[in-house]
Amino acid sequence: MTESITIAVPKGRVLKSLAARFVKAGIDPEVLLSEDRRLVRATADGSVRFLLLKPDDVPTYVEYGAADLGVVGRDVLLERDYDLYVPLDLRIGVCKMAVAGLAGKPPRSDQLRPLRVATKFVNVAARHYQQQRRQVEIIYVQGSVELAPITGLADVIVDLVESGETLRQNGLEVFEHVTDISSVVIANVATFKLAREPIRKLLAALTL
Repeated sequence: MTESITIAVPKGRVLKSLAARFVKAGIDPEVLLSEDRRLVRATADGSVRFLLLKPDDVPTYVEYGAADLGVVGRDVLLERDYDLYVPLDLRIGVCKMAVAGLAGKPPRSDQLRPLRVATKFVNVAARHYQQQRRQVEIIYVQGSVELAPITGLADVIVDLVESGETLRQNGLEVFEHVTDISSVVIANVATFKLAREPIRKLLAALTL
């Protein structure tokens, strides 16, 4: 019987780019791209099994051994601490984490109250401003973060920026670059140490 590998992958638009990379490893892309609601999908020969998850859950499944490998945005790893290996950067889903606010109105560093920062990435934002030794008040928002500066909820946001079109359409602009983001392969520590042959071959194929 073929030894199988379980890979946790994020549901959403990155799947198309991810499927194209898996083709290079000899994996039928239709396994990932078929339009159905199955959350567990396997290749015809059973050599690879995919778990389709929300991006934030991918590292958890890998860390606890429910999956051998996973694919996730580096932003997820930066926001929370995980005991994982990151053997490969796939260079897909490339974007950046940035500080943005109302166009032409960067916040003043000498304002009397702490800078108000709206973000889903609370820990990333906190570390960014700690490095600047700047006092901030971080406001957690789950989505539509662009509304925060527009409505006066916050002075700036810390969020992922790809083309910047959403910012422009909402009258915002980037003030600071925080870090570059892309999708990476993550591995369960115990699994990676064993370095099973199928995993080594798959990682080598994805590197090409």
